[in-house]
Amino acid sequence: MRGSVYYQSAELTKAIFAEGAKKEDRIDPSSAYFGCVASYKSMETYRNVWNNLGHYLKEHWNIKDFEAITDEHISAYMAYKIEYYPSKQYLEKLSSAIGKLELALKRYTTAKYSTPKEYNFNTRQLHLDNARNLKIVVDGYHNRVYDNPNLIIQNLSKYEHRLAATIQLEGGARSEAVTLIKLPQLKGLKTDKITDKEVGVIETKEKGGKVGDVLISTTTYHNLESYLKTHKQFKINYSAYSADIRDTCLLLNIKPQGSHGFRWTFAESRVREYQRCGYSYEEALQGVSLEMKHFRASITEHYLGVSKQA
Repeated sequence: MRGSVYYQSAELTKAIFAEGAKKEDRIDPSSAYFGCVASYKSMETYRNVWNNLGHYLKEHWNIKDFEAITDEHISAYMAYKIEYYPSKQYLEKLSSAIGKLELALKRYTTAKYSTPKEYNFNTRQLHLDNARNLKIVVDGYHNRVYDNPNLIIQNLSKYEHRLAATIQLEGGARSEAVTLIKLPQLKGLKTDKITDKEVGVIETKEKGGKVGDVLISTTTYHNLESYLKTHKQFKINYSAYSADIRDTCLLLNIKPQGSHGFRWTFAESRVREYQRCGYSYEEALQGVSLEMKHFRASITEHYLGVSKQA
């Protein structure tokens, strides 16, 4: 499908919007109106999500055609949103809107092609359920920075979890970047151009295909290097990792903020580090944003509690 994000979402809206369609028809699988949206307000809400998704895919995946969206893209988008600790209601809205997008794409391609394309965005519900189960959705925004992250890390039950959390805290890595690390990803030591200190470098490729360096202390780097020399790979189960963080926080009477809490803490600490080294606040925001594999400086402000919803 050609055209801007807004044009494409408008075309898909035509495939699913049926003003005045009765509820009994919209829930009847045999009806031509099955799954359609009959409310202008609901359709506007869904389309706003589609537009946001379209801009995300264009920026992070270079995907400009809604017909090219796959379950992998939806999974990355949901994970991206969960990173900002959204409200339960907001995440439920995203899941519902993406469900309608799946149906709209099926209807649109059925009318357009002799052989319609297949779409299955079930991962949206898996992410929603996982976020609920791990209690990483809330009823509003709040800062997720840990006041004493090292205390939490020291008390995690597994060595692998302690190492993963340390990498997130020191380098700002996403959880997906620390659940699987292989020896070729270790790129040696270099000088951090901001602090002029020696650091270890891990090359990560996160969802969206973004390749970049995660800078960690030399001690952590050597610990990871030693681990990889005696193991085939560094691999942890995300659910078990999250549960360990949650249980440890509760044991220490600390409010659990999930593994992303270490990433938030990195952002706050790294901005201050930039400023101590003579960079302006705006330069610090942009620099940290790039280190965290974002493009816009405003994203860093979210981690600092400046913006309320990303």
